[in-house]
Amino acid sequence: MSTLERSLGIVYGWIEKAENDLKNAMLALKAGEECPADTVAFHAQQCVEKYLKAYFAFKSIEFPRTHDIEELAALLEPGSRIGLSIKEQRRFTAYATVTRYPGEYEPVSLTEARRARKEIRRLLPKEARRGR
Repeated sequence: MSTLERSLGIVYGWIEKAENDLKNAMLALKAGEECPADTVAFHAQQCVEKYLKAYFAFKSIEFPRTHDIEELAALLEPGSRIGLSIKEQRRFTAYATVTRYPGEYEPVSLTEARRARKEIRRLLPKEARRGR
């Protein structure tokens, strides 16, 4: 197996995990009034985080073990930006931890999660997207 194939395998692994989080969020939203908004928010954050990590894996950029979207976004190369404001990045980060515990928080919408996913996917070159 070539270095490129091994590298793309890691990228695909991150993308698959990100897509699974998005699928879980979408399935939860189908529950309508019974939808567990905290679960949707958590999986949306995980999707954004894992897509960023897929990008870093593709670019061979080392990244810390963190759920902090703002910290991860700061590692993007100059000219590579995601269309999430600092406020939105911080909001997503909070969903990694806050939503796992009782308390009040504003749930993330599927539209917001999809937009974030789209913004990060556009950073990935075609060969890393594998038709997804």
